[in-house]
Amino acid sequence: MDSKDRQILRALQQDGRMANLELAERVSLSPSPCLRRLRNLEASGAIRGFHADVDRAAYGLPILAFVQIRLERHSDEIVRQFEARISTLAEVLECYMLTGGTDYFLKVVVSGLDAYEDFIRHRIHTIGGIGSIDTSFVYGTVKRSGVFPRID
Repeated sequence: MDSKDRQILRALQQDGRMANLELAERVSLSPSPCLRRLRNLEASGAIRGFHADVDRAAYGLPILAFVQIRLERHSDEIVRQFEARISTLAEVLECYMLTGGTDYFLKVVVSGLDAYEDFIRHRIHTIGGIGSIDTSFVYGTVKRSGVFPRID
C-alpha cells in the first residue's frame, strides 16, 4: 500500500458515499486509475465494506457501556465458550482481547438501564467461567472518529 492508496482510504473514511469522480479529484488522480486502485483495495481486503454511521440514540439505543470482563480461568474450553457466546450477542458491538488485568473489553449498546440489567443477568452471567465484570457507562463523547491518522 502506498501513500496514494492511504489518501483514498482516508477520503473514504471521511465520506464513504463519495462518487469516484470526487474521490479522484480529492486525491489528485484521474478517474480510471482511482477506480482501479479502489477495486484493488476492495479485493485485497483493505476495504472491508461500507456502512451508514447511525446515531444510536435516534435508533433507540441511547445507553453505551464499556464492559471489562476477567475470566476465572484461561482454559481452552472456557475461552472458546466465552468467545463463541459473546460473538452471538447483538448488544455487543465490539469485543477485544486484552493484556493486563482485564481479559476482554466489550462495547455494548442497550435501550435503557433495565435492558442492561437484563443483558448482564440473562446473557452474560449465563456464559459461565467469568470471574469479574466491571461496567463503565458513557455519559458524554469528547471525540469519536473513524478516520485513521496519516502515516506518510
